[in-house]
Amino acid sequence: MVEPALRRENRSTTLRGAPPTLRVEHISKTFRSTRALDDVSLAIMPGEVHGLLGTNGSGKSTLIKILAGFHAPDPGGTMFFNGEPVSLPLSASDFRRLGMSFVHQNLGLVPSLTVLENLRLSHIALGHRPVINWRAERRAAAEILERYGLDFFHWRRVDELSAVNRALLAIVRAFEEIRAECERTGSPGLVLLDEPTPFLPKEGVAKLFRLMRQIADSGSAVTFISHDIDEVMEITDRATILRDGKVSGEIVTERTSRDEMIEMIIGRSLKRDAVARTAHDFAPFARIKGLTGGGIPPLDFAIGKGEIVGLTGLIGSGYDEVPYLLFGADNAQAGEMTLADGKPVQLAAMTPAKSIAANIALLPGDRPRQSGVSAISVFENMLLPDIGNYYRGSFLRSGAMRREAHRLGEVFEVRPNNPDLNLGALSGGNAQKVLIARWMKRKPRLLLLDEPTQGVDVGTRANIFEALKEAAGNGMAVICASSDAEQLAEICDRVLVFARGRVVGQLAGPDVTKDRIAAACYASLDKTATEAAEATGPDHA
Repeated sequence: MVEPALRRENRSTTLRGAPPTLRVEHISKTFRSTRALDDVSLAIMPGEVHGLLGTNGSGKSTLIKILAGFHAPDPGGTMFFNGEPVSLPLSASDFRRLGMSFVHQNLGLVPSLTVLENLRLSHIALGHRPVINWRAERRAAAEILERYGLDFFHWRRVDELSAVNRALLAIVRAFEEIRAECERTGSPGLVLLDEPTPFLPKEGVAKLFRLMRQIADSGSAVTFISHDIDEVMEITDRATILRDGKVSGEIVTERTSRDEMIEMIIGRSLKRDAVARTAHDFAPFARIKGLTGGGIPPLDFAIGKGEIVGLTGLIGSGYDEVPYLLFGADNAQAGEMTLADGKPVQLAAMTPAKSIAANIALLPGDRPRQSGVSAISVFENMLLPDIGNYYRGSFLRSGAMRREAHRLGEVFEVRPNNPDLNLGALSGGNAQKVLIARWMKRKPRLLLLDEPTQGVDVGTRANIFEALKEAAGNGMAVICASSDAEQLAEICDRVLVFARGRVVGQLAGPDVTKDRIAAACYASLDKTATEAAEATGPDHA
């Protein structure tokens, strides 16, 4: 973690009194009858990490697309870069000239190319040289990697890198693309990071933050767009918060509490349940015995009807493999699941089709690649498991599907509630609501979740939590794998802590708190395998 006092005081005195690196004034954007941005003004100072926050649909994406030149703003808005007026919309050539660079969520890397080729792609493309001096390019790439302390080699293919190193490479490339121009003009640059952390482990986030601070300490500015309140509080100096297309607040991070920040984001306070949790006895639902596969040795545990059980641990502990093995998305080598009706299920023979037939559902953590299909409509994504029910003879009743999807969109507060939009056109939080609605509609007996609120805003998190609690109250059993201790503390009746693929700790009732979950994860490093057998919880079967 970056110490707040260190990160905010370690500033070059030459930056004091300098104009904002970026200032926008009175920016608005209207799409037909919808006002996506309404008179937005903000300033990002040199040498700072500036947060940009807001719920899905608050206008963040529209503002970033205006800054990236994808959208033209409504007449009347102005933009200044290092004190100089800039014409809008920006063109692609303007970014390098000004000293602006973007890192979008998909990172923009070419997986089949090497680190060197990705890192020097713009330089090579703009060089207009008949022959590439690969020796010079290799030397330049090695120097860049060394400058930023990146410990992988320039000859590695990008698809061989970890998610953390891919994110670091994208940010270094973005800053290097503008660094030469910044040195030539003597003016600070700006790197905008659009939610770079959702799929990174905590250790990777820490590396990312060190790199962001290194860029800010060089005098340039970093804009960090994120839904994660804790990350924003840890790394940013100041933040601008959008709500309903308007600026709802501009804050100095160290002077603002977490609750104050949340209230500005969603427009109301999230009342926390101050009543101590009590342990409950749940009617038996399922016992899993001898589950083996991936990094999981034989694993036994049970879950009750209406119980929400969390699975957690440190990265690599194996907790996140369990939902996929149970559903048949990954191949289990052995194991048996016995349901309350007495029917044993052989997990080695389990497939997703068999799970769905048994009324078991899985919501994977990697939403873009494993959960939904971005290129098809909301109504097709939402009703995909039930599509067979909408055929009349050989004809698909798409009208009935649209009507049902619109109804579910109202129930789960999908915005915009347009069933014909492609899933990829929605914000991350609204796409997650569509996928939650898909499975909630089926009322599964067992719902398996992997990081259900990853990359969604605080308001959507609250909606998902309420939906899960309501479903559990109606008897649905829920298994939630997550590294988010706060999320688990909010929704779980019981939490199982993993180490080396085994359950080595259990928290229940009043012990299910954020601090105790985090402490148990780190204490698991010292647990022995013999303790695992004592930690699987009450016998529900």
